[in-house]
Amino acid sequence: MTGPRIRKGWRTVRAACSAAVLAAGLLMAATSPSQAVTQGPCDIYAAGATPCVAAHSTTRALYATYGGPLYQVRRASDNAVADIGPLGSGGYADAAAQDAFCAGTSCVITALYDQTGKGNHLTQAPRGHFPGPAAGGSDNVANAVEAPVTLAGHKAYGLYVAPGTGYRNNHTTGIATGDQPEGMYAVLDGTHFNGGCCFDYGNAETSGNDDGNGTMEAIYFGDNKGWGYGSGSGPWVMADLENGLFSGVNRGYNANDPSITNRFQTALVKGGPNQWAIRGGNAQGGGLSTYYSGVRPNVPGYNPMKKQGAIILGIGGDNSNGSAGTFYEGVMTSGYPSDATENAVQANIAAAGYSSAPTGTPGSLTPGSRISLRATTSCCTTGYLRHDDTDAKVVLSTLDSSSPAAAKAAATWTVRAGLANTSCLSFESADAPGRFLRHRNFQLYLNADDGGGGFAQDATFCPTPGNSGQGTSFQSVNYPAKYLRHYAYTAYIASNGGSNSWDSATDWAADTSWLVQQPWG
Repeated sequence: MTGPRIRKGWRTVRAACSAAVLAAGLLMAATSPSQAVTQGPCDIYAAGATPCVAAHSTTRALYATYGGPLYQVRRASDNAVADIGPLGSGGYADAAAQDAFCAGTSCVITALYDQTGKGNHLTQAPRGHFPGPAAGGSDNVANAVEAPVTLAGHKAYGLYVAPGTGYRNNHTTGIATGDQPEGMYAVLDGTHFNGGCCFDYGNAETSGNDDGNGTMEAIYFGDNKGWGYGSGSGPWVMADLENGLFSGVNRGYNANDPSITNRFQTALVKGGPNQWAIRGGNAQGGGLSTYYSGVRPNVPGYNPMKKQGAIILGIGGDNSNGSAGTFYEGVMTSGYPSDATENAVQANIAAAGYSSAPTGTPGSLTPGSRISLRATTSCCTTGYLRHDDTDAKVVLSTLDSSSPAAAKAAATWTVRAGLANTSCLSFESADAPGRFLRHRNFQLYLNADDGGGGFAQDATFCPTPGNSGQGTSFQSVNYPAKYLRHYAYTAYIASNGGSNSWDSATDWAADTSWLVQQPWG
């Protein structure tokens, strides 16, 4: 498609797959001069007699014939929404359409469309039983630009889940219930995780509550050790079966479930009557490994299973939403897929060409680059903006080549497209990914992105020529008269004169001018 389709209401996604099931590896005709369309994962599952009953992706079509929308974005400037589809049937996401629609403002991802034609779309999760960060209302939805990626050189965006973010569908069609067999896979960012509960994708309770052992069957990714864990320090691919993250047959330690070190990870879980498995591999190449395959856990309540058939992403079955992760694509199947079918799907994922988005030149204000910010005021020219060791405050500290490595890392920032305005910038901590420089009550802090519009505004700064005539100044996007300033070795957003002490006109121009330099970390 050549641009976003703006719409005001919900419409049903048309059926995605043709009647003919394609043989594994079949190459189809190109739909445009620039892109040959190959078989998708759901074509492979269909050929293995375990068809997809849900298929979600922000990066590509998962059927060779699918040309419908992949996901929906909503922009902050006017609350208009647009569907973002593939460049052609079976193709990669049209990221340029998103960029054009969201230019000059921020966007969030409001829906992931189901490509199977069954209507199993994922939208903003309502608040469930668990009183997490979204207590009192619905979960947050993801900022649309926080997870840039490329596939075979094509720009796309993943779905970046900060704690408090979650998607759900409690009214599905065709998803396994009870002890019925199913399979699922997800392609995830292997470097974005935490120990919160629970970054899941898969089958969950339709009630939004914890309905007991065996009422879920979902992929989990993270380093939570509260129920089960594998070898090393994590993160691990495990199965969330409700009241337990299982790495194998028993609760607790299972040595065969390895820590993940891949930038892109394929994670698989499948289950049927008294059998289930966890598998995984590098989504950029190579085969799958089996981390566990055998009988259901040796804990009461998991045999037989009592699956309810809702679908969740980024949260637990009871809406426990303290997790972090990034999702690129995933499916759920009817029936227990064979290892051979999953191996063919893995080959298809590897062929899709996942790669990190190009990074900017270190020391430059281009998204993806790493920088350090040095003060220009005559008192403080060896002072750098950094987050504090003991709290979330952002301060000015003297650094030199002999400074501790931890101090250098704390003064290193990854430049991101502005969370609230992609024409401006946001600054993510290099040593605390997912945490951004933001103002609160005009003071600067390092806080985790909660996915909300208020946070995005507080964490977005527009670069301007230095107010003192040198360097760069950073204007607050939601308080345009205020700029990022150091005052008494603490960071604020400040105006040139005002009632607050940090608004003092003395040295204001110099204090708000910064040199963008090579990163310390």
